[in-house]
Amino acid sequence: MTIEFLLTGQMTWKWPIIVIVFIVIAMYVRSIRIYTELSLRSLQPILFISSAVTLSIVVASPLAVLSHLSFSLHMIQMSILYFIIPPILLLGIPETFFVKLIEISRIKRLPTPQHPPIVVLSLFAILFLLYHLPFLLSVLVSIPVLQNTYLTLLFILSFGMWWPMVSSDPSTRLSKDEMKRYAMLSGYLLLPACLLFILTAFMDGGNNPLLTQLSVHLCLPPSLGSSDLLPSPFNTKYDQALSGFLMLGLHKASLLMIVKLEGVKNR
Repeated sequence: MTIEFLLTGQMTWKWPIIVIVFIVIAMYVRSIRIYTELSLRSLQPILFISSAVTLSIVVASPLAVLSHLSFSLHMIQMSILYFIIPPILLLGIPETFFVKLIEISRIKRLPTPQHPPIVVLSLFAILFLLYHLPFLLSVLVSIPVLQNTYLTLLFILSFGMWWPMVSSDPSTRLSKDEMKRYAMLSGYLLLPACLLFILTAFMDGGNNPLLTQLSVHLCLPPSLGSSDLLPSPFNTKYDQALSGFLMLGLHKASLLMIVKLEGVKNR
């Protein structure tokens, strides 16, 4: 059994998601040309379009199936989806375009309750941790609609989590000192989810309900394991621990990336 089996005729592109993403890209390109003086080769359009394309690959391409094969590949997908794509998308929205969008949508006329940034960050961290608790994950993967709703909610919350750091609205963006404290706090709040993977791996090795779901979907033998599909180190008993360290590393990398891109954008 090989990865080629999964990617050859077994999994397809999720075209509704692809279509929606490219409609958003087309609307963005048109708005950039109308409301800003940026060219499509400027940094912000490149950031927005590249992150939108990455989103379609991560969630709607045949490669998305690989995230079901091991905890570490699953965590790479989740980290890209929640720690990399949202801040890059937000960095790709020019301030002038954002102001015009507010004016057109008349959002400023609606009541907008102000919550401390920590509220959304904490809510995301709690739901992210709960999603990876074995008993809840097993329930969610058995009910695709519920699982997709949960993941969509996490994706929406991830934008709120990154908004204080990369907001297109200067009035809602944190100062440099506040941003450092917020970044440190985000690391602390996401740490329990990482530790969950690491500790569970050394306690009982952890069962992968995502692989079970995939086996049912493709009518594969129930005894199928990731060792039948993936090379080392993804097929070892340390795969779950590796996923925890990968999430920590990718979250830290995303924070460094944001600081770097913010500096380049503001030049």
